[in-house]
Amino acid sequence: MLMGVFPPYRGSQLVWVENLLGGFLFGIGMTLASGCGNKTLIRIGGGNIKSIIVFLIIAVIAYFMTTPFPGSDQTLFSILFYDWIRPMAVILDTNQDLGSMINNDSPVTTRLVVGGLIALLMLFYIFKAKAFRSNPEHWAAGIVVGLAVLAGWYLSSSVIVDMVDEGEQYTLVEYYENWDMISDSEEGKPAQGATLSPQSFTFINPIGQTAAYVVSGLQSTLLTFGIASVLGVILGSLVWSLVSKSFRIEWFFNVNDFITHVMGAILMGFGGVLAMGCTIGQGITGFSTLAVGSIIAFVAIIFGSALTMKIQYYQMLYEDASFFAAFITALVELRLLPAGMRKLEAL
Repeated sequence: MLMGVFPPYRGSQLVWVENLLGGFLFGIGMTLASGCGNKTLIRIGGGNIKSIIVFLIIAVIAYFMTTPFPGSDQTLFSILFYDWIRPMAVILDTNQDLGSMINNDSPVTTRLVVGGLIALLMLFYIFKAKAFRSNPEHWAAGIVVGLAVLAGWYLSSSVIVDMVDEGEQYTLVEYYENWDMISDSEEGKPAQGATLSPQSFTFINPIGQTAAYVVSGLQSTLLTFGIASVLGVILGSLVWSLVSKSFRIEWFFNVNDFITHVMGAILMGFGGVLAMGCTIGQGITGFSTLAVGSIIAFVAIIFGSALTMKIQYYQMLYEDASFFAAFITALVELRLLPAGMRKLEAL
């Protein structure tokens, strides 16, 4: 059911360098910008103006990473990345999900087995932490997020257009592909067919789609699942912040805070599109397909974020320390360099 999905998580083309680089850039960016794409939307609903700036920057970059500039056939991706990064992609003999790669003769069964084993290992790991076990809110949040992603997959893959007069039924993609034969005019035809494929939650590319939708004057032909998701998260956050009386306007503390958020937004825009998703889009939605590219992107996001937080921590402890010293110390703490190379001691 999820073979022809959007984005093509399980495709046979493994763009591992894009997943790796994009995930790493996104991990750095979300740390600098005070949260990932989903967190940015939640903060907007809560009155955070800083996140609106982050949103707008991500929107412009994400849009032009996939959409040509006016009067041109060039995108940001084709100008900056395509010529050197796409040749490093690997074309596999199977789809890139673990089920197909391990046993292509019976991928569905293998996915269930592999997915079950990964789920058990993850449950064992998280329930080892007493702080998690003793906090029902963590349980509830994890269950709700998981069910939301599952619901996205189910609903987007279950929509059927029933042509009663013809006695035919079409999926959204089939209906789009046969539009000329089924419909009398082009009116109402979606702008793209790919975005009608089964999909679930991801936020960076849809933030770009949302900007295009608003600028177009809310043209219905541009409306997608991703745009609805973006608007839904903002609306849900706004309602909750009003109900809980937590809504408050927030602005940048100083110029440095502004610059840091702008840099983070830029990295999130480029990284999220390169990696083909964010913490939600690859870390949960993509990972749920067991796609190798999604796993690579997720690990890279974690590494980029962890490294950035370590560097920020040591720069805060040692105000006179150089970036190089904080960087080397961060790598030592992440066990990527020997302990003897540590430049700064933890306080």
